[in-house]
Amino acid sequence: MKNSIMQNESRIYVAGHMGMVGSAIVRELKSLGFCNLILRTRLELDLLDEEAVNNFFNQEKPEYVFSAAAKVGGMKAFVEYPADFLFENLQIQNNIIWSAHKFAVNKLLFLSTSSIYPQGCPQPMQEEYIMTGKVDPSNESYAVAKIAGMELCRMISRQYGRNFISCASTNVYGENDSFDPKSSRIVASLLNRFHQAKLANAPEVEIWGTGEARREFICVKDLAKACIFLMNNFDFSDQLYFVNVGSGEDIKIADLAQLIKETVGYEGKIIWDVSKPEGRSSKLLDVSKINKLGWKSEISLAKGIKEFYNWYNRLDQRR
Repeated sequence: MKNSIMQNESRIYVAGHMGMVGSAIVRELKSLGFCNLILRTRLELDLLDEEAVNNFFNQEKPEYVFSAAAKVGGMKAFVEYPADFLFENLQIQNNIIWSAHKFAVNKLLFLSTSSIYPQGCPQPMQEEYIMTGKVDPSNESYAVAKIAGMELCRMISRQYGRNFISCASTNVYGENDSFDPKSSRIVASLLNRFHQAKLANAPEVEIWGTGEARREFICVKDLAKACIFLMNNFDFSDQLYFVNVGSGEDIKIADLAQLIKETVGYEGKIIWDVSKPEGRSSKLLDVSKINKLGWKSEISLAKGIKEFYNWYNRLDQRR
C-alpha cells in the first residue's frame, strides 16, 4: 500500500464538496493548509456518468479521495423514493471507487452511515455487527447502497492492495444541510419547522412518531475533522476496514425536539403523530475503536445546534 499521509501539496479530490459533509471537509482541509484541492460541481462533473468520472480521474490524477457524494434525505424521502436512493447511490459510489482504483489513487475514504447496522442490533453498535441481520426497512435502500460501497472498498483493497477505507457516521447536522421538506435530515427539518412556526405564530408543530426513539448526532464540523484524521491515521486491514464515527451519546427524539424548540424560541405545542413510522427504537454507535486511534467528538449537541441555528439565521437573512 502507498503512503497514507496527506501532504499540504497533495492532490486531494473531495467528491460532493457542495454538500454538507463535503463542504465541511473542504473548509477543514483549507484551515489546515492543504492547498491543492480538486473540486467539481455537479454541472462540471456528473458523478452518475461513468465515462465522465473515468475521464476526470485520468486527467486530474488525484492522490487522495474523500467520497462524500451521495443522494441523501430523511425518513420520509427514503420511504417514498427507495429505488431512486438505491440506484443513484450505487451509481455514484461505484463510479468514484472504481475509477479511484483504475487510476491508482493512494488512498480513498468512503463515507457511510449508521443505517448499515441490522434492525434490533445490540447497543451500542460495534463494527463487527455489520451484515449480521436485516437493516431497518424504513431506509433500506440507502443502507444497502452504503453497505455495497463499503464492501467494494474492502474487496478492491484485498484483491489489488489498495488502501480504501470507510467510516460509518451517525446522524449528522450543521452548516450547508438541506431544508427541503422532502429530503432534509431530522435536525435540519425540525429546526426549519420550528423557525417557520415561530414566524407564523403557529400554535403547534406536528412530528412523526412517539418521540421515544433514541438517536445519536454529530456536528458536521466534528465529522469533517474525523474524516481527515482517519485519512492520515487509519489504514485498511482485513480485521478492520471501517470504523464508526459518532459522539457516543444518544438522546430521545422528544428531548431533541424540545432542545431545538428552545434554541429557536418557539412557544407553541409539539404534537406527535403516532400513526407515522419513527424507525428503530435506538441507534447508538460504539466509538471505542476511533477513540483508541486518537479521535473524539468535541462539540456538544446543545452547542452544535445553537451554532447551526445561528448559521441558519444568517442564511435566511441573505435570501
